[in-house]
Amino acid sequence: MALPVADKLRLGLPDIGALLAPAPGRAAATTRVTVASVLTVLVTAMYGTPEAAISAYIVFFINRADRTTSIVMSIAAFVLISLIIGLVMLLADFTVNDPLLRLTCMAVLSAALLFLTSASKLRPIGAIVAMIVGFGLDELGLVPGGEVATRGLLYAWLMVSIPIGVNVVVNLVMGPAPRRLAGDRLAHCLRTAAACLRQRDIDASTLVPLLREGVQPVAMLLKLAKIEGMSRADDLAALQHAAASTMAILIATDTALRQPGAKLPATFAEPIADTLDQMAVMVAAGGYPVEISLALPAMDQLPPVQQAVAAELRDAIVGFADASVQNAQSKQTPAKAAQEEKSGFLSADAFTNREHVHYALKTTGAAMFCYVLYQQLNWSGIHTCFLTCYLVSLSTAAETVEKLTLRLTGCMIGAAIGTAALVYIVPSLDSIGGLLMLVFAGTWISAWVAQGSPRISYAGFQIAFAFYLCVIQGSGPGYDLTIARDRTIGIVIGNLVTFLVFTRIWPVSIAARIEASLDGLVRQWRQLLGTPDRQAQRQHAAAALALQGQITQDLILARYEPASVGPSADWVESRRRHLAMLDAVASPLFLLAERFPADPEIDRRLQAVRMDDKAAATGSAPLQPQTSSRDALLALVDRHLAGPPQGEPPGAATGSPLHA
Repeated sequence: MALPVADKLRLGLPDIGALLAPAPGRAAATTRVTVASVLTVLVTAMYGTPEAAISAYIVFFINRADRTTSIVMSIAAFVLISLIIGLVMLLADFTVNDPLLRLTCMAVLSAALLFLTSASKLRPIGAIVAMIVGFGLDELGLVPGGEVATRGLLYAWLMVSIPIGVNVVVNLVMGPAPRRLAGDRLAHCLRTAAACLRQRDIDASTLVPLLREGVQPVAMLLKLAKIEGMSRADDLAALQHAAASTMAILIATDTALRQPGAKLPATFAEPIADTLDQMAVMVAAGGYPVEISLALPAMDQLPPVQQAVAAELRDAIVGFADASVQNAQSKQTPAKAAQEEKSGFLSADAFTNREHVHYALKTTGAAMFCYVLYQQLNWSGIHTCFLTCYLVSLSTAAETVEKLTLRLTGCMIGAAIGTAALVYIVPSLDSIGGLLMLVFAGTWISAWVAQGSPRISYAGFQIAFAFYLCVIQGSGPGYDLTIARDRTIGIVIGNLVTFLVFTRIWPVSIAARIEASLDGLVRQWRQLLGTPDRQAQRQHAAAALALQGQITQDLILARYEPASVGPSADWVESRRRHLAMLDAVASPLFLLAERFPADPEIDRRLQAVRMDDKAAATGSAPLQPQTSSRDALLALVDRHLAGPPQGEPPGAATGSPLHA
């Protein structure tokens, strides 16, 4: 089967076209970001605040899929930046006339904020806050006295406060409710499962994105809906159960598509698919189906594997939103307990994991180098190199190398669009209205890319950054090509400095993260097998499959690391085979855990999934002839543990998205 586009190591033009194709919710999110950015430009033009381009760009970082998260993040950023600007104003008296002391304060505050960015829930906006603080202190060096310095810091506060206020208003008016987003996600999953069961122009890779992240965000969306207080508690509980049932439906459908001999005959697939389509309509309309009746032929005539798939689909559909079937144990499941342990502001390893400190020091070092560079060159036009370091820093060398191409490509595209607009469009503009229309068009293009897959979203951010810096030169249309040139050069310098620091001076390989994630993946499956409650099992399955997707992307990124930093090709291939084996046995293990809980043979098979493929192949004894669903599913697990047939690439037998 074809690889999912997001899992390919190299992307061709057709793959990029697929990543730019419309997706559920993408147009709405793009429109919301565009409107907020354009209104930010309008407000900054009305009040004449400096660095309007940065203000418009901040919208990209504080906007989220749902209105509640966007508003909460905006308010938190406002409070935080207000406190920090207040701190900077206290430091202004000591640093305004002392460049060395000012540089020291910039470095210390930057390192502290970036540490919190890496080691706390400040991650989404921490780098932006550090950038604003650095910009505020930088402005101190451009003013002759304390009063003007205070005014400059207030402008820095306005630079971030304006987009925050606009973003809150836009999300109150246009932002989708988390309850609606949860329903849309579940409806999309149900429709896709129905299409896969019918197998009408559907490839097995179609389910891969939904298995990894289709259901996982629903729990958080429902929690946000509870915070909003606009949905009844029993409705949210029913939807929580519906999300777990949807996960079971997706895994059972994946089993029917990928496992040999598991494809359901049309007499079963068609009525199940029709029911799923009807359920999707109800969920998308804001409700959920109850008392579902599903008429199927007798299952005893089906082969054992098909019996297990059909029974799982039937049970998940009939009890789709019936929260009353949960046991008392589901009130405090291991999955929920694990979430509660992570509810603190700081990460559990904040003071034990040195990578948080390394990230803060590397990013600060790159930013301070760029600051000193343009100060010594007396070339303030390239000050964007200083800002860029905060916007593009990543934790590992693999991510840095992979994203460098996206950053530079996005920068060149944004600069080309911005320069072309300055030459051919801006001279004909005579009002702020024309500039806003131009900003709207450029923002829509960049926001569409930024709202897509992580494989291309960085390019969208860089397109917007370069475009804004070229086009937004003041409170009205600007025509200075020198500004566009200098700012683009600054972006390129900032990208290259960050690349060199993160890959040559102080590199961090992604290998350790892959090893830890693989151990965590096995733990997730062990917890699933040891949990008697069905909803908890399905929550663990969703978490395991989401983690599996992250590991897949990390293994792709590992191939981007320089040989002096990253793991060897043999190491990557060994982990890829290990992950492919876990991927192959995932759906049979899930069905076994649901249909035959606490079976010791299931855990014994999972223990056989080891790094040593030969040991894994001999870890399970052959079964007797398959006379039950249990025996048939265990036989499938044993087949995958034994590896593919001679000459067949790993993963080919199951259609795994991980095969080379």
